[in-house]
Amino acid sequence: MISPSKMWSTLRAKIYRAYGENPGSMLVHTGAVGWILSSAAQITGVIMNDKLSPEQKMFLIPQEAADAAVNIASFYTLTSGIKYIGSKLTKTCKIRTAAITKLLEDRGLILHKGETRQAGKVYAGDWDFDITKLQHYRINISPEFKPFNNGAEVVAGLVGSVISGNIVTPIFRNRYASNKQKDMMHHYNDWRALNPDGPKTKLGKTMFDSFTSRAYSRAYTFSGGNMKV
Repeated sequence: MISPSKMWSTLRAKIYRAYGENPGSMLVHTGAVGWILSSAAQITGVIMNDKLSPEQKMFLIPQEAADAAVNIASFYTLTSGIKYIGSKLTKTCKIRTAAITKLLEDRGLILHKGETRQAGKVYAGDWDFDITKLQHYRINISPEFKPFNNGAEVVAGLVGSVISGNIVTPIFRNRYASNKQKDMMHHYNDWRALNPDGPKTKLGKTMFDSFTSRAYSRAYTFSGGNMKV
């Protein structure tokens, strides 16, 4: 039987192999896991809430699940995209340190103002330039470039997570809540038309009010159990 310490050592080694030289990806993945756990807790809270009727739970659980999908998808997509752009800018050397510039100048890969571009030659700053593909990259360039690239990816990932968590995700959530409110209003009006004297339960006023209060509290505030960046 494998001991807990042995399992932890194995897990730690796997994490290091996967993220030791790529902290930007770890930021994105752990952030997404945080959203997943937060959303799971939110849905569990609805399921375990004895103050909610079965009819309310029947509606709120899918609503929370859809809300979770919006949160996770927008966070992962946007943060990954911005991290990719940051990495692309460093690999093409559109942004670089003075030390990296010196390494590229020694190889004749910097096209200075006024110089003539050689036909077929790719220079630093071109979109199809990739510093990691240069000869002897691992020996001569990687020690200088890798820490800079990792730092750029982390910064880009942080920027992406802040934009996603504080701007994009609330906007998508707001639109989702608005659309669900309209659908619920139509459903409620149709139900009342068929049951003018019926009790105000079961997809009726009680449930409708419960949904709108929860939807708007989540649409206009960045809380409600969601991960904060």
